[in-house]
Amino acid sequence: MQTKTVHLSLLICLSMLCPFLMTAQEFPSNNNAIPASKEDSIKIKAIEQPLDALSRKQTPNDTTRVVIDSVRTDSIKVKKEALTDKVTYKATDYERISRSKKKIFLYNEAEVTYEDIQINAGEIILDYEKNTVFAKGVKDSSGVYTQIPVFKQGDNEVVPDSIKFNFDSEKALIYGSRVEGANGQEINLKSEISKRVNDSVVFMSNVKITTSKNLDDPEYYFYARKVKFVPGQKLVTGLTNMYIADVPTPIGLPFAFFPLDKQQSVSGFIIPSPGETRQRGYFLQNGGYYFALSDYYNLAVTGDYYTNGSYALRADSDYRLRYRFNGRLSFNFEKILASERGLPDFSESNTYNIRWNHTQDAKASPNSRFSASVNLGSSNFFQQSLNQSNTGNFLTNNFSSSVSYSRTFTGKTPVNVTVAATHSQNSQTEVINLTLPSAQVNVDRIFPFAPKSGSKKGIFQNINLNYSLRANNQYTTTDSLFFTSEMFRDGRSSIQQTIPISTNFKIAKYISATLSANYTENTVFKTIDQRVEGREIVRDTINGIDSYRTYGTSASLGTTIYGFFNFKKGSKIESIRHVVRPNIGISYTPAFDQFFETLLIPDPNDPTAIEPTEEVEFSRFDGSPLGAPSNRKNASLSLSLSNVVEAKVKDKDTSATEEYRKITLLRNLNLRTAYNITADSLRLAPISVSGAIPIIDNKLEINFSAGLDIYALNSNNRRINTLNINNGGSLFRITGARANFGYNFSSKDFERNKDKNRETDRTQNQTFAAGGRPDNLFGGGVDITGNSNGLPEDDEDQEEQEVEFYNFKIPWNLRVSYEVSYVNSARQNNIGSHSLVFSGDIELGKRWTVGGSSGYDLANPGFTFTSLQFGRDLESWNLRFNWVPFSNRSSWNFFIGIKGNLLRDIKYDKRRAPDERL
Repeated sequence: MQTKTVHLSLLICLSMLCPFLMTAQEFPSNNNAIPASKEDSIKIKAIEQPLDALSRKQTPNDTTRVVIDSVRTDSIKVKKEALTDKVTYKATDYERISRSKKKIFLYNEAEVTYEDIQINAGEIILDYEKNTVFAKGVKDSSGVYTQIPVFKQGDNEVVPDSIKFNFDSEKALIYGSRVEGANGQEINLKSEISKRVNDSVVFMSNVKITTSKNLDDPEYYFYARKVKFVPGQKLVTGLTNMYIADVPTPIGLPFAFFPLDKQQSVSGFIIPSPGETRQRGYFLQNGGYYFALSDYYNLAVTGDYYTNGSYALRADSDYRLRYRFNGRLSFNFEKILASERGLPDFSESNTYNIRWNHTQDAKASPNSRFSASVNLGSSNFFQQSLNQSNTGNFLTNNFSSSVSYSRTFTGKTPVNVTVAATHSQNSQTEVINLTLPSAQVNVDRIFPFAPKSGSKKGIFQNINLNYSLRANNQYTTTDSLFFTSEMFRDGRSSIQQTIPISTNFKIAKYISATLSANYTENTVFKTIDQRVEGREIVRDTINGIDSYRTYGTSASLGTTIYGFFNFKKGSKIESIRHVVRPNIGISYTPAFDQFFETLLIPDPNDPTAIEPTEEVEFSRFDGSPLGAPSNRKNASLSLSLSNVVEAKVKDKDTSATEEYRKITLLRNLNLRTAYNITADSLRLAPISVSGAIPIIDNKLEINFSAGLDIYALNSNNRRINTLNINNGGSLFRITGARANFGYNFSSKDFERNKDKNRETDRTQNQTFAAGGRPDNLFGGGVDITGNSNGLPEDDEDQEEQEVEFYNFKIPWNLRVSYEVSYVNSARQNNIGSHSLVFSGDIELGKRWTVGGSSGYDLANPGFTFTSLQFGRDLESWNLRFNWVPFSNRSSWNFFIGIKGNLLRDIKYDKRRAPDERL
């Protein structure tokens, strides 16, 4: 098959040859085409035109004068050339030129190209007299209509049953056209007849508009009688109504507008969702307006209104500048009215929440970086709001924020400067800690005695120091005083400068030694002055700059010891290795009693005492952000021991490259304690024990910790300087213990040919996305706003697979977490916490998913927060049902709506919000 090119204007000119061409000329046939028959050959006849006097014989007696015009006009006007480019065509089976019909016939995998227009079809008829082309499909041996025409112009593509196109006017008449993914959108079109006016406007009649992938038999569609389609911009329809399974519904509109601009979103209204609550009455939620402000940022303003007067306002903005930064800013405000005005139980409150996430592209600036992660607002926002029901946020008590800018000044000694604002908040206590702002300067580590080349050796060459400065402006307040004058009045500022010096070296080749010293200068802007008036101590705040300096030194020794136990050759276990890392350290800090004063007060235990007899020490730096220095010298010895036990066992996988694989039997069994040399009593600190025992590789691991004390308690449950074993007890007294583990079960664990990669299983287990926990232990959040709730969305990139109504091998996942703690620091002998939390999901079919999360509190018997989710993928629709069956958050939400962004407002949403009276 070869491609041929014919200029249609040449054929037109050949049909209008000069009248002086008296002989017929035959258009040369194509060598690769089937030879044309005689009657099909093109005959161009000579055109005879009278020449008046020139055609007559003149006699001498003829007195008639013959006047010959110097200018003669041809009675046939030459047709102006319409085509501006060559037309290229090709076909697989045959290409036939009919000179009598002035047409070219192409059959089987035919293709015609003109400028940016390309037509592919089973059969194409090219009329070079009228400059038109007609394309249609062909039937195969089984009678199936195949090779349907495909019309492409630029980025636009139309797949009709047949098409007739005029090259001159560039107009087309299309029958049974299909437009899939109009301009990159998820919308699909199918019309009976379409008229292409030009390259930017198409008029259609009897059109089906849907997001279904099956245009021949869609699950639903909108039927429009008349449509104006502007590719890449918009779709405007006349009378339109909705069909479900080819059954008409009363849902319709007199006209409709669909924006199709994939480069920039279009501004428009956001349709609210109606509903009812017991406390606030009927409502409209999530209604508002979307502003497409530019290509770089947008704004959505939505709100709720309740018939009892409550309302909510929200503003959400996304912004992005490619290769620079991106982020999202969200603001929520709710005015909540409970009951009705005038009733005894009426209450009114305001809640708000601000969220901001900003990420800078790593390539934007190598030496500076700005980032933000803000979650700030009323402590009770997620508990009281009826339009925010994310499980992770509801179960989280602590919220934090951070906004920071850092810059590195390169040079011989790099300097890093960071300016930040931080925030932490507890939703239970409503206490807010705010740092606004904080600044930190760090000078990179300097080795003043290191050689210019080569490695550093010995104590002297390894001496290093660095400098850091940290300035803070701190505020501690509550919800009611947040950003008030009282909050700023109680602010505390401080500056801390630190210069650490250290060096390290080897002793006897196997022992690592470290020597270090530290110098710190602390500056504050508020101190206190105390005096005694009668039996009371009066404290006054002194404004002014004051500072104190501290220093200390430390040394440590550490090594690593390896122990091996080898088994007989051929056994399942090749060897066991025990790695022990002991470490001993000593530190000394002198007493800084020059910063302390003594007050004499009357005996507080004798109400009749008048004369001051009791001494009370205080420092003017008490209560400052950096605290007061110690007025007692401290010399302590620290001891730690780390253990790791590993084994080499035979690999069950016979295809493995190595016969043995390494497993961990005991991970990080750590023992830590300290001995205070300068203390007069209770010198040994409680021994801390922690570790982890792997049970199933990368699947199940038990973590544990405990505290052991050698000292006994007195009758007031206070530590005394008496060994517990000498007080009638055991050698160690358990002060507390904790153990927990988490495990992920999966149906793949019970398959014979299961995947060996456990990390892949962990990823696949996260079907329901939880807000607030990366391990997804709490399951999916109950999102009553109509957005996705963690149920699996349809993956557009996956190949279409055959859908079974029921899975005979049902995939399932189950995540379990267990935790228990024991408290006995003061003879409580109580179980502090004892709970079992679980979540999971079952895939009943390829498009059916059922999941849930719950738990049971064994210390205080009862179920913890429980939620259930049901999801059904209806191809073009999503169906979800979320249910919290009990607790004060008892609620449910039913949602069914069209997938995708363009038609997502076509939905049905019914819900029952939590009853606030509970």
